[in-house]
Amino acid sequence: MRETRLDTARIRAARQVIDPVFLDTPLYRCEALEPGLGCAVSVKLETANPVRSFKARGTELVASLLAGDGSPAVVCASAGNLGQALAWSGRRRGLDVTVVASRFAPAAKLDRIRALDARLELVDGDFDLARERAAAIARHDGVRLVEDSLDIETCEGAATIGLELVETAPPFDAVLVALGGGALATGVGHVIKASAPGVEVICVQPLGAPAMTLSWRQRRVVTTDSADTIADGVAGRRPIPAVLDDLLVVADDAVLVQEASIMAGMRMLLDHAGLVVEPSAALGVAAILEDRDRFAGRHVATVVCGGNVDMDAYHRWVGAAPPYGS
Repeated sequence: MRETRLDTARIRAARQVIDPVFLDTPLYRCEALEPGLGCAVSVKLETANPVRSFKARGTELVASLLAGDGSPAVVCASAGNLGQALAWSGRRRGLDVTVVASRFAPAAKLDRIRALDARLELVDGDFDLARERAAAIARHDGVRLVEDSLDIETCEGAATIGLELVETAPPFDAVLVALGGGALATGVGHVIKASAPGVEVICVQPLGAPAMTLSWRQRRVVTTDSADTIADGVAGRRPIPAVLDDLLVVADDAVLVQEASIMAGMRMLLDHAGLVVEPSAALGVAAILEDRDRFAGRHVATVVCGGNVDMDAYHRWVGAAPPYGS
């Protein structure tokens, strides 16, 4: 395998730094999903932790490094989950955490950031505008800027999920990973390709927020003017070149799915697995729904990456979900 920025030895060492509450998350075959999807499906449940997403695997590494260096403060931009995770990890280590987010982000995510004692600044725009504001704060105040996916700790923290997939599970034919900024996809993909190169790594992104997928397909950074999807956690418009370079090494495919399929995936995970998930976490199931023939007879693992969702919106989406067979 060609090299990425990630290092397998560092990823293994990361497990000694990350709070164990975020490690060894449930991984199990969910037979109840299989009649509707036409393939064997295992779920890796990254919602069963204090921040209900995978993001703290990375922020634990970031916060540990900052505390070790004596850095008192840190700032990040977030669609919601990274901010919660950094607030949790930073509070535990005495860091002053500022999170910049869109005021249109789910209220449940914003409320949880505040509850974790972080300073929250809201911008009248999307995630990419929040990124610009967080960078300005970092320059002005002279504090560490954490950039999800660009900072290698966020990728290598996420990569510990890949270790758990390859070390504790029967062989998979494919792993489906939500694709946004790229930390999860490059992290999991790096480990899979290093340890089980025959397993297909398939990244999944909403059709309404396709920037990273288009970039992967064209092998160059492609930006979009807007992002229109209920999957706010993966709704970036400006891919990071270094992250794209890593993704090009480890991803076998990148697919786009429709909003109706995301809602149907959320409904399936509720009805057949008892899981309340945010839209980004249903992208893997959505990909199977849109291409059953591709996955028929195969064993597929999907990373259920987050469960922070506004319940009013959730009920609207699940109630509007089309029939599974449509």
